[in-house]
Amino acid sequence: MRLFEIHSSPNTRLFVVLVICLGLFSVLIVGLAWRQLVKKADYQAQEKRQSQRRVLWPGPRGNIFDRNGTLLVGNRPRYSAVIHLSELRSEFREAYITHMRRMRQSGLSRSRHTIQQEARAAVIQRYLDSINAVLNRQETVQMQALERHFSWQLLLPFPLIQDLTLEEYAQLTEQLPVDSPIQIHAESIRYYPYGATAAHTLGYVISTEKISTEGIPGSELKTFKLKGKTGRAGLERYFDLDLEGKTGGQIWIVDPVGFQYDKPIAETVPRRGDNLSISLDIDLQIASEKALGDKTGAVVAIEIPTDEILVLVSNPSYNLNDFSPFLSHTVLEDINRRGAWVNRATQGLYPPGSLFKIIVALAALRHQTINAQETLNCEGRYTVGHRSFSCHYSFGHGEVNLTEALKQSCNVYFYKLGLRTGIKVISAEARRFGLDLPTGIELPFEARGMIVPDSEWKARRFRERWRPGDTANVSIGQGFLLVTPLQMACFMAALGRGEYRSVPTLMRRSRPSRVPSPMDLPQEKQTLLIDALQQVITEGTGRSAYISGIPIAGKTGTAQVRSKGQKLTLGWCIAFAPVDDPKIALCILVEGVDANHEYTGGATAAPIARVIFSQYFSR
Repeated sequence: MRLFEIHSSPNTRLFVVLVICLGLFSVLIVGLAWRQLVKKADYQAQEKRQSQRRVLWPGPRGNIFDRNGTLLVGNRPRYSAVIHLSELRSEFREAYITHMRRMRQSGLSRSRHTIQQEARAAVIQRYLDSINAVLNRQETVQMQALERHFSWQLLLPFPLIQDLTLEEYAQLTEQLPVDSPIQIHAESIRYYPYGATAAHTLGYVISTEKISTEGIPGSELKTFKLKGKTGRAGLERYFDLDLEGKTGGQIWIVDPVGFQYDKPIAETVPRRGDNLSISLDIDLQIASEKALGDKTGAVVAIEIPTDEILVLVSNPSYNLNDFSPFLSHTVLEDINRRGAWVNRATQGLYPPGSLFKIIVALAALRHQTINAQETLNCEGRYTVGHRSFSCHYSFGHGEVNLTEALKQSCNVYFYKLGLRTGIKVISAEARRFGLDLPTGIELPFEARGMIVPDSEWKARRFRERWRPGDTANVSIGQGFLLVTPLQMACFMAALGRGEYRSVPTLMRRSRPSRVPSPMDLPQEKQTLLIDALQQVITEGTGRSAYISGIPIAGKTGTAQVRSKGQKLTLGWCIAFAPVDDPKIALCILVEGVDANHEYTGGATAAPIARVIFSQYFSR
């Protein structure tokens, strides 16, 4: 017989506890697995964003060279004394402790943030004083600039003194201690060796915070960027994407405050932008600008076989080096006062004056409304309707044929010829040469408001009918007509080739890219016209452009405009040479800006053409 009996029965409460524990343990395991396996990438990305920073700086822009390889636009270093705040962490901490003790001892109450700011400023001022001692300056720390830099640009160097002279750069390099945290930072800025020469063509750059980040890793990271440069005018703007340098960068590990550790964990080296070779001839450009002098106006020279622009002058101009590293308010006001922003060669719209008589002559020859022998009588004036139109020679030229009329620029002859030919035919001839359209040159902001009027245009614009007096005005290049100097240069280049169109370019071409557009005008009529234009230079109104031994065909013109209540004059000259093998076409415009400027094509513009032709053919 057993002394004890053992009875067993299931313990329900223990079982429930066990199930609960197993359930909680499973939840824990699943949660850990979720975070370790599924959410791992998210946590790594978050950790990366918190502990890493990206620093970017733009690459240098590409250079611009003229047709002979002469540097027109390059880069130069701009030196600054800078300091990296991350190298001063321990000094900031010590200065903060010192300032805090002084506050407590003096019984003053200041916020912790204010004390931190003052401590940082004191440390920076100490280093700035060491520079002042070398350079004999009295620079002080700008508290606001320092705190803005600390808050938003901590990983970038803080500038102590910017734009050091070469002498100051040498002094600091020689006298600063080797272990000093002060560094000399070299920033690449634009440099223009020829100053104001070809300023409107070359253009300028401005600072921008939008720099290319293509191919740079770390787009998800907080990024610090040095400012880059972007083209604002001229070729700098038109070819901005080509000239722009490739951005470089670094990725740093940072502490909770944001200071970086020893070395970057990744680095991309910046690269210079592409170089640009353009068609300008800088020596001919300089000669053209000197010939124009201080007169307001424009000069365009085109190489006829290729349509390459050799010269593009607009005056008044401005010194491109005044834009680098930035444009001062004083210079800005001066440019505004002088009206120097406008590129008169491509943006200036003017009546062509007697230059347009060539178009009228072509239209008449094409439609056989005149021949070489027929003469028209000039008595000094001609009445159209109730209005009397004068000739520039008040005594009249008498009986003149087409050649004599072009040579002496007889207005009355062309009043009569224009009325006989008709505005529809004349306008169609001008449009064949593209005088109603932009040329498409590789420059921004080319004018689009050029006008080749006819009866339909006037009806649309003014809701008025076309009158015979309108035709008379257009026939001598006045009235509603508006063209640019570049258009007239292209017209002359096309005429020299016996074609309708010139497509100008500022790029070097191995061969012309245009589609030939021969004039469907009998050769004898073309020869008649060119011979007449050659006589303009040898015996007529363009004698001031004559050069012995160089056959030149050209036309001068004088136009009138009204500006600010004043009647002003424009002096024009277009020409190409040599006649037997055309190489270069010119357009010169001299713009009167005062009623006392009595400019004419023959006396004012033609001598400038002679200087440019002489320079070109002397080489």
